[in-house]
Amino acid sequence: MMKQTLFDRVGALATDARAVLRTLSLLPMVVALVSCRSLTPPEVSPPAIHVFKSYITGDFDNRQQVEAERAAGKQVHPLARHVNRVADHRIRNAPQRAGFWLIEESYYDMPDGTHKINHHLFFFEAVDARTVRLYAYQLPDYLPMEQLTNDNPNLSIDYHDLRISPRFKPAEYAFDGKDTFTIHAPNDWGNGMQFTLIEKFTPGRLEVMELLEKNGQRLTPYDTPIIYLKTQ
Repeated sequence: MMKQTLFDRVGALATDARAVLRTLSLLPMVVALVSCRSLTPPEVSPPAIHVFKSYITGDFDNRQQVEAERAAGKQVHPLARHVNRVADHRIRNAPQRAGFWLIEESYYDMPDGTHKINHHLFFFEAVDARTVRLYAYQLPDYLPMEQLTNDNPNLSIDYHDLRISPRFKPAEYAFDGKDTFTIHAPNDWGNGMQFTLIEKFTPGRLEVMELLEKNGQRLTPYDTPIIYLKTQ
């Protein structure tokens, strides 16, 4: 009985030894795999502010949308055009903030044949990796809106002359971490008037709905967004 027990123990030790040798033979492969993983940097998405800047700067229009409406027999939206440029160099004495200034020129040819312009000065602030905050600024009295253009060689604004617009409170764009920014920003103007900015931005495309309501009744003459496509 004793001899059989010793034999079994010797056999078990031999089996364990073979298992150890097999494990040791795999070590170089394991080390190589670990080394490769450690040398490959993790994929990091760019901060929201960088993606946002690439989306919103450029020239845009909704010609394709309007042509489709005309072909269907009725133009609903105005023929609209945006000229958006970074304007950091236009603002003097501005404090250092993570973000960028932008002049947005907007031109509208309405379905009834009238024309309208609506230019804005914005600051877009980097909040975190998924959020961009929008500030709309009221222009100083000495600067008519018509002179707020990106090609105005004399345009220079002192930051201390600017005030955040009382009609549009700061609001935030949410980035999904992939390719889409969205915002839904209501503003109470008093006397039953409410303005809500509803936007969705994707590469080369800006969907913009500026909803004006009076006592809950829509005043904006269309109920779907203007669809701007990037032209340059």
